[in-house]
Amino acid sequence: QVQLIESGGGLVQTGDSLRLSCTASGRFVGNEAMAWFRQRPGTEREFVATSSGASNYTFVAVSMRNRFTASRDHARNTLYLKMTNLSPEDTAVYYCASSTRTTVLGAANLYTYWGQGTQVTVSS
Repeated sequence: QVQLIESGGGLVQTGDSLRLSCTASGRFVGNEAMAWFRQRPGTEREFVATSSGASNYTFVAVSMRNRFTASRDHARNTLYLKMTNLSPEDTAVYYCASSTRTTVLGAANLYTYWGQGTQVTVSS
């Protein structure tokens, strides 16, 4: 099993920034793709960003690319999501996920392991 622990969520105001972290452990080898998804109230889980396990390649959803940046510390098995200029529409539970594949994109069913999620609430 792979364990994914997210951190960094919280209550912020419109325009603020946050950095989320996700650290993998257990049977995580290090060359697996990792990703961020989010689920806003009353909506389906949506793709935010992914990181390849074989390189520094990251991909952020087009709608979020101007405000969100994904990065990864391979030595620490940790994925980050830097979010800037947050708005109430970014209020969601943010989940970390890992795949058994090295590089995958946005489909949630390509990810095998999921964290418990971290709540991000943006007040207006």
